[in-house]
Amino acid sequence: MKITEIKIGKVSIPLKKTFKTALRQVDSAEDIIIKIMTDTDDIGFGNAPPTAVITGDSQDSVVAAIRDTIGPKLIGMDIENIEKIMTDLDASMLHNNSAKAAIDIAIYDLFGKLHKIPLYKLFGGYSSSMTTDLTISVNAPEEMVTDSLEALAEGYTELKLKVGTNADLDIKRVKAIREAVGNAVKIRLDANQGWNPKEAVRTIHKFEDLGLDIEFIEQPVKAHDFEGLKYVTDHVETNIMADEAAFGPYEVFRLLSMRACDLINIKLMKAGGLHNAIKIADMAETMGVQCMMGCMLESKVGISAAASIAAGKKIITKADLDAAVLLASDPVVGGVAFCKNQILMSNTPGLGITAIEDWQEIDNKNIK
Repeated sequence: MKITEIKIGKVSIPLKKTFKTALRQVDSAEDIIIKIMTDTDDIGFGNAPPTAVITGDSQDSVVAAIRDTIGPKLIGMDIENIEKIMTDLDASMLHNNSAKAAIDIAIYDLFGKLHKIPLYKLFGGYSSSMTTDLTISVNAPEEMVTDSLEALAEGYTELKLKVGTNADLDIKRVKAIREAVGNAVKIRLDANQGWNPKEAVRTIHKFEDLGLDIEFIEQPVKAHDFEGLKYVTDHVETNIMADEAAFGPYEVFRLLSMRACDLINIKLMKAGGLHNAIKIADMAETMGVQCMMGCMLESKVGISAAASIAAGKKIITKADLDAAVLLASDPVVGGVAFCKNQILMSNTPGLGITAIEDWQEIDNKNIK
């Protein structure tokens, strides 16, 4: 099975509600979708949701990286030699991790199809389903309470609250939600780099003193501030998770070496794809550090890929893979299925995806 052509397209999918964090506000998912064609007529699907404020990627930069630099190097390569493909992918250019992830996902999709195995089984097959949380955007406390109660009514038992815009208001937000949902619901917070280290410690101590029972707090300080992250981790009882700081294998190695966090959030668009996500998971398991599988605002292509590694690896004990259910429609045929807060893996080879509806090919030369 050899690569003959790479087609680049996009989908634009409105969100059910505006997505708000300390870093950005988004009303629709604008995903680059690629199709890798082969001489056996099999198609591999990959996606990249450009997230400029986190990965530094835009739609134009993802397209240009795949079309002009990464893609041409892969034409004629044999899917069977996946190690060679991933080596060349990493060496093709610096950074541009979202573009690399889109290619990586499509290659693994084809690898699974070649060997007639679902990717989650290829990655270890630890589980065939998982529980995902639902993200509650940062808003006024009363609006976040309403959204949280709606999530509970839909069957979610784990809520990820976006905070980080104002520490004092964050305390009011979390307190109001805990009082509204009760103690049986897991609450995890994501500050998206919104606090400085001392502010984070003061704020987390208030959460602890109020008995709000926070499962963990994600990326309280700036991504580059590893020492600040360690300061927070060392001075609070609540578990601290690295997200934007845990970009790829090199950054995760440093975080683990410093013991700068209690948990790692793996995202394919940060890591550059599944092959680097596996490296991160294996390093974390060696150090006894549990992981969460996260996502950007991506279609079910990326969610199916992320869920495959989460289901395959036992060290990935938490899932924040709700992006596809935040979308107003689903153009992806096949892949994972959702049942309330459960993600169910497909037993079809590869990602289990057969088509992308409303896929618009980008008007530029395909890679042959």
